[in-house]
Amino acid sequence: MSKYKCVIFDCDGILVDSEPISNGVLVDMANEHDANIDLPYALKHFKGGSLYGCIEKIETIINKQLPNTFENDYRQRSYEAFKKLIKPVEGIEDVLNDLSIPYCVASSGPIDKIKLNLSLTGLLDKFEDKIFSCYDINKWKPDPSVFIWAAETMGFLPHECVVIEDSLSGVKAAKKGNFDVFGYTAHDYNDELRNYATLTFESMDQLMSLIHN
Repeated sequence: MSKYKCVIFDCDGILVDSEPISNGVLVDMANEHDANIDLPYALKHFKGGSLYGCIEKIETIINKQLPNTFENDYRQRSYEAFKKLIKPVEGIEDVLNDLSIPYCVASSGPIDKIKLNLSLTGLLDKFEDKIFSCYDINKWKPDPSVFIWAAETMGFLPHECVVIEDSLSGVKAAKKGNFDVFGYTAHDYNDELRNYATLTFESMDQLMSLIHN
């Protein structure tokens, strides 16, 4: 029997394999403004961060402001790319099917992006009315507010929940909120998560045993 009563999943990189797609679009758009960066750079420096933070980093690189239309253009181009390329993270469907305790998703992305990607990967019906977006409260990881909100809404205290994350900002947010957090290291490009997460795991087929230990 698990000591946890609820599982809080991050979305990008945990439920849907979106990080290479979204960061690829961001690289293309940044390079249209002479940033001269590549996908490995973006995955190292942008992964898990808010879009606003990524835009600030790009503006620092190019030493000028990006156009006011950049965010909307990015959303449109990334959504089109998601429709063509996105897939669920390998093994996550088995995890969701096997879970016998409540679960939800808490993400830094806007609600329409979360719903789009969950729908495209066939996972949306598993998260109806259990989606929590940082955009709804205007607080982004590593602030723990989205996890605290998710736990309270689901009816649990932080110590009764475990957060599943793949980014350093998400892991730090969970720890700040007094949650246990399991770090998914399949794409831990900076080898950072093991220094902060409660536990780490490399593949989704390991996750259930961790939750139930």
